[in-house]
Amino acid sequence: MNEKDPLTTLLDDAARRGIAYRQSCGDRAVAPSETAVAAVQRLVEPFSEEGRPDEEVLALLDEIGSPATMAMAGPRFFGFVIGGSLPVTVATNWLSTAWDQNVVMHEVTPATATVEKVAIDWMVDLFGFPAGTGAGFVTGATVANFTALAAARHRVFEDAGWNVEADGLIGAPPVTLIVSNEAHPTLFKSLGMLGLGRERVVRVPTDGQGRMISSELPDIDGPTIVCTQAGNINTGAFDPIADICAAAKPHGAWVHVDGAFGLWAEASAAHRSLTAGMQQADSWATDAHKWLNVPYDGGIAFVRNASDLAASMAITADYLLTDTEHRNPSDYTPELSRRGRGVDVWAALLSLGRKGVEELVDRCCRHARRFAEGFSEAGFEVLNDVVLNQVLVDFGNDADTRRVIDAIQAEGTCWCGVTVWQGRTAMRISVSNWATTNEDVEKSLSAMIAVARRLV
Repeated sequence: MNEKDPLTTLLDDAARRGIAYRQSCGDRAVAPSETAVAAVQRLVEPFSEEGRPDEEVLALLDEIGSPATMAMAGPRFFGFVIGGSLPVTVATNWLSTAWDQNVVMHEVTPATATVEKVAIDWMVDLFGFPAGTGAGFVTGATVANFTALAAARHRVFEDAGWNVEADGLIGAPPVTLIVSNEAHPTLFKSLGMLGLGRERVVRVPTDGQGRMISSELPDIDGPTIVCTQAGNINTGAFDPIADICAAAKPHGAWVHVDGAFGLWAEASAAHRSLTAGMQQADSWATDAHKWLNVPYDGGIAFVRNASDLAASMAITADYLLTDTEHRNPSDYTPELSRRGRGVDVWAALLSLGRKGVEELVDRCCRHARRFAEGFSEAGFEVLNDVVLNQVLVDFGNDADTRRVIDAIQAEGTCWCGVTVWQGRTAMRISVSNWATTNEDVEKSLSAMIAVARRLV
């Protein structure tokens, strides 16, 4: 009987350990134990002169690292908008990692480049974006916002007669940036990285659910970028994008949509009204590792005119091949070197189909409504209208709410985070995992309410 070669033995062992970990996520406490977290310090050691055998490295990582992880892939992690990576996407992620492709040019990586282009075409269709929309696969919503807004920066400056890519920002004409008062912090980070300024913004007031009040938009004159939000990170509410576009676009403003998770509401007939007018915008950002449930990382930037995206991102060098027949992925992303992250998106979309994506969104929203119903019935205040997958719960006052959240996290059945929204401390429940069942919701509700009643 032939023995396995070292590569097969090692990868078989990795697969076995990975499968065991994923199978444990539904049964274990969501948060790691204090003992497991403390054991991580065993990994802190001086850099050794001699290496260790590969199988020993893998075993060390699994035996110490795995118990110290948060079970984000499991069905009862509700702390952030985090999907639990569909099994098919974990499998294709492993395979594409084995391919070890640097998705720069179609000619060099035709398989991954083609798969990514197919995934983009499917999403453009799913979201109802106009023909000719360009897109790039990036790390997450922060870089997706950065990438889309780089295209916006290119266009508004070019319209003003300024080549920002060549001449930079020193001496450039001013650009007005209009944002929601409840825009996500990553949007401001993106503006800062682009040199447009985190504080050089006009903030538009929001209503009682965190939606931008379109009637409060300032007068628009000159180069302007308006940043809207599809899915408030706390309430799930959507800015009135149609009204904002109607007010801004006739004046030549670029309208961007930060839709890290909310963009996927477009896939659901029951929730599509929330995204009304979204297609009228000029750019959009989303995270496939949120609601589409692919492994990290899976951000996507979409731009109505692909040429604007390419103008802000494309790179040339003597050693890079020019392929005018095919789409070169590196022309649409900040990175030159990157993994084929679009393969996982392709796999999720092919596995689910249009109906499967819709069912995933609807199921998570149904779970969120059940959480809200359960807490209301138990006498605790739900602060938001549950229009999507976000629920905010108040346990009486800031101190009590924080005590309850800490105790829920320690109890281990599920994990929810803390937030401060419109001056009130709340527990935030985000439901976006394909694996969450009705039983998981009821088990979590029972545990959370029991903890809250014991403490307040």
